[in-house]
Amino acid sequence: MNRYIMAGLLLMASVAYAQQPQRPPTPNDTLKSPEVLSDGRVVFRLYAPKASEVSVGGDWISQGLGAGGKLTKDEQGVWSLTVGPLPADFYSYSFTVDGVRTLDPKNAMIKQGTTSLDNMFLVSGAGAAFQDLQAVPHGEIRKVWYQSSTMNEQRRLHVYFPPGYEAGNAKYPVFYLLHGGGDEDSGWSTIGRAGFILDNLIAAKKAKPMIVVMPNGSLPRPNFVPGAPPDPAANAAFQERFSNELLKDIVPFVEKSYRVVAGSANRALAGLSMGGGQTLRLVTNHTDQFSYVGVWSAGVNPQTSADFTQRSAAFLGASAKVNGQLKLFSVSCGEKDTLAINGSKNLDELLNKSGIKHEFNVTGGAHTWINWRQYLNAFAPKLFQTSGK
Repeated sequence: MNRYIMAGLLLMASVAYAQQPQRPPTPNDTLKSPEVLSDGRVVFRLYAPKASEVSVGGDWISQGLGAGGKLTKDEQGVWSLTVGPLPADFYSYSFTVDGVRTLDPKNAMIKQGTTSLDNMFLVSGAGAAFQDLQAVPHGEIRKVWYQSSTMNEQRRLHVYFPPGYEAGNAKYPVFYLLHGGGDEDSGWSTIGRAGFILDNLIAAKKAKPMIVVMPNGSLPRPNFVPGAPPDPAANAAFQERFSNELLKDIVPFVEKSYRVVAGSANRALAGLSMGGGQTLRLVTNHTDQFSYVGVWSAGVNPQTSADFTQRSAAFLGASAKVNGQLKLFSVSCGEKDTLAINGSKNLDELLNKSGIKHEFNVTGGAHTWINWRQYLNAFAPKLFQTSGK
């Protein structure tokens, strides 16, 4: 194109842009939210001049670390609330605007899920150092697609590779790490901080280098008729579906695709909440597949103990075999976890009654990622220490 014609077109475009009405500035242009103050207090802000009510809620509330509540609006239409001070940790939150759950538009740190989205923020300090971004060698987390014969579709994993994986030729043990209900395979690498936790443990020589596989445990539930009693056969088939997915699809894919030390002595399995239930089902039905097991914020509902005992009779009745196979069986739950503490205590009693060796940890806190990151940080250093790798 002739350079004079090009110059003319550019000039015309500039004039047209200059003649467009410009949006007047608003407080939203420079708004900061959340703002973490030096003393651990956190200021939440939202520009919503037409809203009638705005509130904020987060996981620190159920953990018993502080309050949330309603924001107040100033004359410019900016809503704000200061909470805390909060202990050093990583938190999730969301706004509710006139009854509608809403993300914070000024915060790009987002936790994905199958039922809702949340924002996240970090309060720095010594208590959060184990999960913080530190100046240490970092591994890599990849999003990986594989063919699931169980689901007859392509499904996704998040996989953590330890520092040095790409540059070397060493083989590594594998830790299969499961999320809870309402989440998907990105949960452990975002709000769960798994990559940073493993980086920091490995750099401090507190944990063995390992590959961590974080699958998507959220599967379509069976159809049901509202008001009709649940179909036990359909429910049992649904519960077993993830076991098939992990053992028949995911484990073979991982051991074929990556430099892995195969065999149960080099496999660990742990999960939280729903993932804890999946872990428990796997270890009771397929004890020979894993040597290290963690059940977090999950257990056996006292009302369904009879069903669990019957279904797990071979496991519960073979303590010598189970104790020989499992190098670690760890059960953990928060004392304020109203969803899981009774089930966790019941599981502990059933295992004790059956003579199955395990550790049972009742911690502070509730059914939150604040606890589960701590459980990961305590569990990972115990893995593969006697695997013969």
